[in-house]
Amino acid sequence: MPTPIPTPALIDPRGPRFGAAITTVVLAATLLAGPTLGLPLLILQAIAFGAGALLGLRYQPYGWVFRRVVRPRLGAPAELEDERPPRFAQSVGLAFAVLGLAGALLGLAGLFYVAVGFALVAALLNAAFDVCLGCEVYLLAQRLRARRPATGAAR
Repeated sequence: MPTPIPTPALIDPRGPRFGAAITTVVLAATLLAGPTLGLPLLILQAIAFGAGALLGLRYQPYGWVFRRVVRPRLGAPAELEDERPPRFAQSVGLAFAVLGLAGALLGLAGLFYVAVGFALVAALLNAAFDVCLGCEVYLLAQRLRARRPATGAAR
């Protein structure tokens, strides 16, 4: 008997965009503060990314604020979207935050600025233009995986 495929969690697409706006502010302040003074902000942002990536967007702090404070004032969304692409984007953000933290802790200011800068650009694109780079990477990977022939298939 085949294992049923789990239904992906559906989310309000406005939530990740709201989170990206907050992330943009936090990462901009982190860059302006620099590797030493910006370290606490980057740690907080890494925790937010980690919660979204590892636990799901409903446990991401900015998503919680959106659901509790913002969404009730907006009403229901026109449609819902799959949580997996934005959750993958949170994983990408976490990777860049960890690189930035490593740069700050190891005294590699260049690594700090580049990693945080890339994360900031991605968050800003999402917040301002609704372009989620991590989501696009996820969808591209899914398309490439679907096109790849199964291994061990009879010829």
